[in-house]
This record gives sequence, structure tokens and C-alpha cells, in this order.
Amino acid sequence: MGLLLFSMSIVSMIVQIFLLTLALAAALYYLAELVEEFTNLTAKIIRIVIWVTTVLYILLACFESLPTSVIVLGFVSQLLHLSLLTHFPFFYLSSPPFIAAVGAFIVQHCLAFSYFNSTYYPVSEVVAYFTLCVWLVPFGFFLSLSANENILPTRAETAPLLNSNDDFVTGYFSKQGGKRYGLLAFFNYLKEEFVPLRAKKAF
Repeated sequence: MGLLLFSMSIVSMIVQIFLLTLALAAALYYLAELVEEFTNLTAKIIRIVIWVTTVLYILLACFESLPTSVIVLGFVSQLLHLSLLTHFPFFYLSSPPFIAAVGAFIVQHCLAFSYFNSTYYPVSEVVAYFTLCVWLVPFGFFLSLSANENILPTRAETAPLLNSNDDFVTGYFSKQGGKRYGLLAFFNYLKEEFVPLRAKKAF
């Protein structure tokens, strides 16, 4: 391999990582906006994903040789996730279900890493297990943190807040005096800090 092609491959890898990170940030920003605007639909989708994950654990128990502790903890985690949906999109960080769900999430990683470290599985299968059975539902809750403190009232109650230039979300939040928190607010902060504003033309 020539030195030039080797250098080009390194530069290409850096560019690809940058573009992938940018695409991921844009996707998360878009998903966070959707979650804030469609909280009821988000709750239904998360509930469906929880039940699908539960079915996956049943199939894993029947057809794979995962330890019983991993399977049982997976079922317990899904029950805790269902309990978190009772007050969705509000999350009480000091509530026992939330603390138990976070604890189960950490222990689940420890047990799974311990098992896959001692038993060979292809990397794709390990990633598939963590993506579908461990990370997917918590990722949905993570995106929903943006809607926690800014749950939208009904459209009938906020009709006076709208004007001809604002959509529902923008019209509502532009009239609110308090600060916003959560994932979407974090992305908005990054956008304001690192993306330069376009100067308006004077003519």
C-alpha cells in the first residue's frame, strides 16, 4: 500500500466519522421534535416496542442458550418500562420504578457482557441483542425527556397562541417565558453556539 493511499484512507475515515456524527445528531434532533409534538403516539410506539422486546426474550429463552438470569432480568426490565409509561411523558427521577429501571439497565449490561465475554458469538449477533433487547426501549425514553417539562396542552386550549407564521409547537413555546430543558433544548443550544446565523441583507 502506497503512502498516499494510506494517508487518503485516514482522511476519508475522519470525514466519514464526521458525516455520520452529523447525520446522527440531525436524526436525534428531528426525533426529539416529533416526540415533543406527538407524545400520545410516542407512548403507543414505546408500548409496542416493549411488547415486541418481551416476545424476543421469550424466543431467546426457547431457542437460545442465554443464562436464566439474563432472560429473567429482561422480563423484569420490560415490566419496569411499562410502569414508567403510566405517567408518560413525565419521569419522576426519585420514583422507585425509575430507579429500579436504571439499576436493571446497568445490571443487564454487566450480565450480558459477562456472558458474551465467556461464550463466543459473532459481533453482529451481540450487537443485535443489545440493540433490540437492551437499548431500544431506553432510547425511546431518552428521546422523550424533551417532552417531560413542556407537555403540550390541547390544540383547542392553545389556539390563541398561534399566528399565521407559527406552527403548533413554535407558537406554543414562543409564548412561554421559562427555559426549556431536555434533549431538544440541548441540540438547540449547540445550534445557537456552533452554527453561525446568516446575516440579513441590507438592501
